[in-house]
Amino acid sequence: MDRNASPPDAAALELKQLRCLVAVVDLGSFTDAALELGVSQAAVSRNVLALERVLGVRVLHRTSRTVAPTTAGVQVLARARTLLAGVDELVAEASGGHARLHIGHAWSAFGRHTTEFQRRWHERHPSTELRLIRHNTSTGGLAEGLCDLAVVRGDIDLRPWSHALVGHEPRCVALASDDPWAARRAVRLGEVAARTLVVDRRTGTTTLDLWPADARPAVEHTSDIDDWLAAIATGRCVGVTPQGTAAQYRRDGITYRPLRDAAPVAVHLIWRRHDPHPATHAAVALAMELYGGTGPLPNR
Repeated sequence: MDRNASPPDAAALELKQLRCLVAVVDLGSFTDAALELGVSQAAVSRNVLALERVLGVRVLHRTSRTVAPTTAGVQVLARARTLLAGVDELVAEASGGHARLHIGHAWSAFGRHTTEFQRRWHERHPSTELRLIRHNTSTGGLAEGLCDLAVVRGDIDLRPWSHALVGHEPRCVALASDDPWAARRAVRLGEVAARTLVVDRRTGTTTLDLWPADARPAVEHTSDIDDWLAAIATGRCVGVTPQGTAAQYRRDGITYRPLRDAAPVAVHLIWRRHDPHPATHAAVALAMELYGGTGPLPNR
């Protein structure tokens, strides 16, 4: 490659050039690649040559009988496969997006109802694939465009979203399994004030407002469920969390006990106001069914 040449122009690179390269290497000849792609052999040759001009390197060794990637071509080929797979997936999702429903969550999906939600959804809506996605933000990936709906708990601003209250979950205390409280049937909210409380400041549902201003626990902060659990397992602190966490995160070294005198945590489904997924209301109805109440009507 000429050291004085201009750098490759990414804008000039075309997907058909990459498809031709992959087909030639996979099938072993320009002739077979042309048949596979439904174009002329001359078109395959032009696209491979155009790719080499764009990149400024040779990507194929050609002889009268064989064709094989160069050293640079091996690297290009690997990237080409990744790019083409991503493009194919994008097209499939865009053209059949309503055939798949993504539900995001920050911690616990539907808690103890998660497995039953998945089973009933598959039985009742077999043509709409359900995917649960965990994303460590307060909207469970909805604001980031990663899902169609999201399960959210606790005190978040619902005004930007359409939303429905699907149920409530009682709170519990998460303890190290060798903590003296682990032998008890329940713990009172006021007792927690004497301990160090670990709080997830990013997506957690627990705030110091649960306790009077003059009787609040010391606090240690984390920003992820795994770090939260690891801190509790050491025994130096305890956590307060909805029942859904206990159902989804059963870990060695962690014990959950009911927390008395604490208000339950609201569980909402939220979605974008404009262009909601067609299966949105079916998902809301199923969640309400599993949580055992009709709840208020969705806020659109």
